[in-house]
Amino acid sequence: MEQKHPLPPFTLETAIEKIQLAEDAWNSQDPERVSKAYTVDSEWRNRDQFVNGREEIVKFLSGKWERELNYKLKKEYWAHTENRIAVRFEYEYQTKEGNWVRAYGNENWEFDENGLMAKRYASINDLAIKEEDRKFRS
Repeated sequence: MEQKHPLPPFTLETAIEKIQLAEDAWNSQDPERVSKAYTVDSEWRNRDQFVNGREEIVKFLSGKWERELNYKLKKEYWAHTENRIAVRFEYEYQTKEGNWVRAYGNENWEFDENGLMAKRYASINDLAIKEEDRKFRS
């Protein structure tokens, strides 16, 4: 049986641990690695896109990181219950044209009993920034 620790029910400490694991995986920019944290039939709403299942997650993330260069993400704890976690986040990336963008958002996550994320709802807004205004540097 596939499991992704920590498992629900979450405590404050395990929710924060789960958030850090997600941040680390997304910052790897490895779509396969990221997809393993989700159920095989995971449901996403990401901005105005709907993504279903690991295969679509890999495809979505591959395209994302082809467009969003020098990607760097920071997630922060917002709240949690037994099997749900809410986070706020911001990330920066560079477009192929060389412009910098900072994205701000919130995510609501729901996990199954094996610690795999079954649902992810993300609301995200973009802000053009100058290179000298970047917060996150590799």
